[in-house]
Amino acid sequence: MDDMTDAGMEGGVISPPIKKLWRLQPLPEEDGQRLDLFIAGRCPELSRGTVRKAIDLGGVHAGGRRVRRCSQSVRPGETVEVFFDGRPLEVFSIDDAMVVFRDPWLLAVNKPWGIDTNPTPARYKGTLYEALLRYLHNPFRPLDRPELGMVQRLDRDTSGLLIFSIHRRSHKPLTAIFQERRVKKLYRLLAAGTFPEGEGEFRSLLARNRGTNRMKSVAVGGREAITRYRVLERYAEATYVEAEILTGRSHQIRVHFSEAGRPLLGDPRYGGAESLSGIRFCRPMLHAFHLLLPHPVTDASLELTAPLPEDMTEAITWLRDGQQKTEG
Repeated sequence: MDDMTDAGMEGGVISPPIKKLWRLQPLPEEDGQRLDLFIAGRCPELSRGTVRKAIDLGGVHAGGRRVRRCSQSVRPGETVEVFFDGRPLEVFSIDDAMVVFRDPWLLAVNKPWGIDTNPTPARYKGTLYEALLRYLHNPFRPLDRPELGMVQRLDRDTSGLLIFSIHRRSHKPLTAIFQERRVKKLYRLLAAGTFPEGEGEFRSLLARNRGTNRMKSVAVGGREAITRYRVLERYAEATYVEAEILTGRSHQIRVHFSEAGRPLLGDPRYGGAESLSGIRFCRPMLHAFHLLLPHPVTDASLELTAPLPEDMTEAITWLRDGQQKTEG
């Protein structure tokens, strides 16, 4: 059993959400046992109902492959892995209010924070990708799999705009638009500290630190990352900023602002405070706000905006009221 974090206990039974990984080796006498019964028997801190939810989400793997059937039999020599990611076990679904734009070729959504864009070891069902497949599914053609092309992603705890191709005619041209940097991507964020200058640019080579699994700027060997920013509002200890990324590197905005000594509020991984002036931040204060690009089929200019989520609007209101605002 490999702990990822300490699990909360309630009457001897783990009370989800938890973040933990079990690796279980079936014994010869357990050959043929149902998967859900096997896991529940080996992990008494998990109820059978919790195990069944984990299997339904896609958080259980046998022999290195994701298993989605509770009734599947276990086999000796086939390692069973059980992943919990610390998130609620409820399944996320897309609703019409999240859809920012849709036509026969494209779909743009305003992703909530706390939702994985792509499948992870802990879940397939309820990720944005899977939720979109369900949303696009035609009930009158149950055997048809929806067309869905992904050209960008957002971190789990970043909210905001993501655009997808939903027709084979738009897949390649939309990919080319992003690869050729013919899209303008604007983010809104709350950063610690003050910015004497009203605008600026960060430019570096970014690479992953294998020891910490975090991104950082390096002298050689990284990939070019360019971030431009513009101050929107200043507060006593924080700043509301609009950032434009000319490249799409992992954690680019978070790294650049952190290395400039102005980490994002709510981003302890990169040095950001989890609370400030009486308000607590549950995630990095970062939102993909605006996209401007040519339509991949019609070539018309497509301009999309996703309103700020509630947690960011509340934080901004709190900072405006609690810290003296100065001219941006």
